[in-house]
Amino acid sequence: MTRIRAVVVALGLGALVLPAACKRGTAAPVSDATGPVSSTPVSAVSGARPAAALPPEPAPPDMVGIPGGEFTMGCDDPSMQDAQPPVRVSVDPFWMDRTEVTNEEFARFVKATGYVTVAEKKPDAKDFPGAPPENLVAGSVCFNPPKGPVPLDNHYVWWTYVHGANWRHPEGPKSNLERRMKHPVVHVAWRDAAAYATWAGKRLPTEAEWEFASRGGREHGKYAWGEELKPGGKWAANIWQGHFPDTNTAEDGYLGTAPVASFGAEGFGLYDMGGNVWEWCADWYRPDTYAQLAAQGGVVSNPKGPAESVDPGEPGVQKRVNRGGSFLCSDQYCSRYVLGSRGKGEPDSGTSNVGFRCVKDPGRS
Repeated sequence: MTRIRAVVVALGLGALVLPAACKRGTAAPVSDATGPVSSTPVSAVSGARPAAALPPEPAPPDMVGIPGGEFTMGCDDPSMQDAQPPVRVSVDPFWMDRTEVTNEEFARFVKATGYVTVAEKKPDAKDFPGAPPENLVAGSVCFNPPKGPVPLDNHYVWWTYVHGANWRHPEGPKSNLERRMKHPVVHVAWRDAAAYATWAGKRLPTEAEWEFASRGGREHGKYAWGEELKPGGKWAANIWQGHFPDTNTAEDGYLGTAPVASFGAEGFGLYDMGGNVWEWCADWYRPDTYAQLAAQGGVVSNPKGPAESVDPGEPGVQKRVNRGGSFLCSDQYCSRYVLGSRGKGEPDSGTSNVGFRCVKDPGRS
């Protein structure tokens, strides 16, 4: 069991999938630690590889064909050091869920399998030495806005471990999924998302696949929806408006999650590739992943991430990559809805702003 989750249960505090390093200008420094990044170099001499077409087969239900091709992965925002240096990458064609997995879809999985998520299980006392018995209760981490402005250097101020919070009860035992079946499922740990993907005959996307898809066929760009944060004076994604973290004006129509596809699609026909909820990826997180890829030279084909996780901000705590930002992201604290930016989270923890979507390889029945 990871250290943050142990602190949550032992002290009754909240844990954030994105640590305070998410704040603009305070990204975690690149680590000197090394480890192999699974990938296949492609010669740069031959130039850019043309987009690869999907095979002539019917699209799986509610999935979009991503043709594959070559692109520059990364973000040129100087505050986002863990998404640098930019590296040339190619990905093969794949299918991707049109939207984030919804409560309705996750409920079908649970009904068919009897699966119990991490948040629904009582923590084991041996994993949390010294924790008061009253805190060894199933639950998850929920956003809890403070009553006024607070310093942004301690995210525990606006996160709370809520007993009884889970995917069925997003804010705790008294909440439910009424009128939320089309919202993205939340409070799912990485292992929960991976279990769903396996059941559905799919898998979680690699970080490279997720970023390629989010760009919608564009080589450059700032957001999945275009170049302007608010095109035509209208919000194009479910993100934070107002003063973070105490005042959300909900100008986009939503205080929390929004039903999937509430905003326009990007170039490939995918929805919510920026904002709404963070999305789990298959890769382990390291701040020096891109540096390792760049060191291989040429174009890197289908990178699958490092063999192990390293986060200098929390040594010894394993993390997986998140992508896309959430309804809590703003330019005041966490602008990770910007194309090419990254997030990270402990695989055995979920929160009220983290979900996922799946991908599928062509030809796989």
